[in-house]
Amino acid sequence: MKKLETLFSEGTHQWQVIARDPERASALIDTNEYLIAHGNEAMLTDPGGLEIFPVVFSALAAGFDPRRVKWIFASHQDPDVISSLSLWLEFNPALRCYASRIWGSFLPHYGGDGTTFIGLPDEGGKLPLGGIELDVVPAHYLHSSGNFHLYDAKARILFSGDVGAALPPPEEDELFVTDFDRHIRHAEGFHRRFMGSKEAVLDWCERAAVMDIDMLCPQHGSIYQGADVMRFINWFAELEVGSGLRATRPEMKKAA
Repeated sequence: MKKLETLFSEGTHQWQVIARDPERASALIDTNEYLIAHGNEAMLTDPGGLEIFPVVFSALAAGFDPRRVKWIFASHQDPDVISSLSLWLEFNPALRCYASRIWGSFLPHYGGDGTTFIGLPDEGGKLPLGGIELDVVPAHYLHSSGNFHLYDAKARILFSGDVGAALPPPEEDELFVTDFDRHIRHAEGFHRRFMGSKEAVLDWCERAAVMDIDMLCPQHGSIYQGADVMRFINWFAELEVGSGLRATRPEMKKAA
């Protein structure tokens, strides 16, 4: 079962993660859900798919009052990110969801209405949370054409969505990366195929490299911390991406 674990805590400011579900159905991709709390408010990032809502909600409620969750942040539109939305709204119809403005007419297919969603402009911006502000970081075309990450300068944490994601085998699955070279093998294929362009990668790497980041927290797999954050940024900047179609195209043969 998933469980709630604390990543950062200073006064009323907290980051927690709901991670690792070895009992999930094998057909479901494993995901990390992050809870950011400050004062009396909390935000849940990429709250997950419909099928895992009971497990996520149970893990959250075991260590946190879910009534404090006022906001949802959806990095993009995928079902493993936000298809549980209708169930969260059943619990609290007043929840509001931040997402790229381009998904404004797509996300209501998961639930909610015109008042549920707050569309984010392409350039990002600031999100208020209980008296502080979080930075919305553009990450367009890094798996989705309308994609955002979330940076917390106070905690020095970057929620990076699918950037940094990895799917290691069960025997190597851990909360934090402990062996970068071993871990990154399980991230390479995904990043080559799902990241849309080198230009988008370099734009993100330039943004991330100047941030003060103690933890880089992806939606899938282990969390990068300390020196491994910059190791990942440098690795990503050098990676060839957007090559999936070439890799799957049948070899062309000249006519005889």
